Amino acid sequence: MSIKLGDTAPNFQAESSVGDINFYNYLGDSWGILFSHPADYTPVCTTELGYTAKLQSEFDKRGTKVIALSVDGVEDHQNWVKDINETQNTHVLFPIIADKDRKVSELYDFIHPNASATATVRSLLIIDPSKKVRLIITYPASTGRNFDEILRVLDSLQLVDNYRVATPVNWENGEDVIIPPTISTEEAREIFPKGVTEIKPYLRYTPQPNT
Repeated sequence: MSIKLGDTAPNFQAESSVGDINFYNYLGDSWGILFSHPADYTPVCTTELGYTAKLQSEFDKRGTKVIALSVDGVEDHQNWVKDINETQNTHVLFPIIADKDRKVSELYDFIHPNASATATVRSLLIIDPSKKVRLIITYPASTGRNFDEILRVLDSLQLVDNYRVATPVNWENGEDVIIPPTISTEEAREIFPKGVTEIKPYLRYTPQPNT
């Protein structure tokens, strides 16, 4: 199947590096990040998982649970985690799904035959507490992801869910945000007490509401 933005992320049961997991139970009421890796013991994946582990406190602040996937088995995952911890100077706490039968990979469309018939691409999904898919990013196997960008998008998604705003190009947490065209300038001045800067009738900024 092909998963698109706004779809409900399908549930699954799978083995992982930390035991059997029901995906929905693992996420609970949290935001979630599910990301796939081409294979265990690969250099780019090792750096990605190590950096993700170092960001654990940042994901905790955002009420977000991380879970990885690779098409290798549990024993390989567990031994690979030891290598990751050693080489990246960290401690991987999140689960890595063992998807040897590729059921989860096929469920989430992580295998792209024109790229590789067997290995998963570097896909990443952000899933909100209602289990809706809010972000899909897919990289080729040769290119490591930018997890600082993942945090940036997560901040944006959580902000726009709580306030009637959008975020502009290269926005970072704490910077001014955009007022959507669906809100009139008059209404915006009532909603956003920090002020409204009108560049054009359709382009208006306000300081980030929650800072």
